[in-house]
Amino acid sequence: MRIIPAIDIIDGKCVRLSKGDYDTKIIYNENPLEVAKSFEAHGIEYLHLVDLDGAKSSKIVNYKILEQIATQTGLKIDFGGGLKSDDDLRIAFESGANQITGGSIAVKNRVIFEKWISEYGSDKIILGADAKDEKIAVSGWLEESNEDLIPFIQDYQTKGIQYVICTDIAKDGMLEGPSFDLYSKILAEAKGVKLIASGGISTFDELPKLAELGCEGTIIGKAIYEGRITLKQLENYFIGKM
Repeated sequence: MRIIPAIDIIDGKCVRLSKGDYDTKIIYNENPLEVAKSFEAHGIEYLHLVDLDGAKSSKIVNYKILEQIATQTGLKIDFGGGLKSDDDLRIAFESGANQITGGSIAVKNRVIFEKWISEYGSDKIILGADAKDEKIAVSGWLEESNEDLIPFIQDYQTKGIQYVICTDIAKDGMLEGPSFDLYSKILAEAKGVKLIASGGISTFDELPKLAELGCEGTIIGKAIYEGRITLKQLENYFIGKM
């Protein structure tokens, strides 16, 4: 299972929110590049980079930070937040993203999102399926849609989607443990999906459990920044897997 630390950006700084609420913002570091380099120094290969300013303004904003991290580290970056147009996508890939994550766009403009899947390929486009009570949430989680989570994922599987990041919003940033039952249900019903678990990871012991369930990856945010999971633990995890 891939371990994918998260860097969320507001005003060029590395922050975390709780349940997607911008009023709960905590700044953890003024320099996202420094954070990314520390991840890489501990054997981490992947990064989930979220442009929270972009999510709020519905267009890519923090692409310069993406470019900095992409040019000054070897991390493979998946980038999301506010990608709404072909131009946004072009900028993200030109700035060094390996993959992009589309959430709101996949609900609000299926035509363009399906076009991206066919143009760029399913290895480049990740479906962001963020859910509250098994309903898809959009616009930086400020709105709930009427889309049911699992049928939404299954429908996009028929369009070629392989990678899905699923965040249970109720768990996000709360350090109360991930939604094991929800992930188990998704993996049972959306056969073959490469599921990336996100939200609520709070201890190192949860990682083997997610791997056992069949998650392809897991995104870890606040647990790293609050010292609940150390980079040294993750480094030893990679060494143990070699």
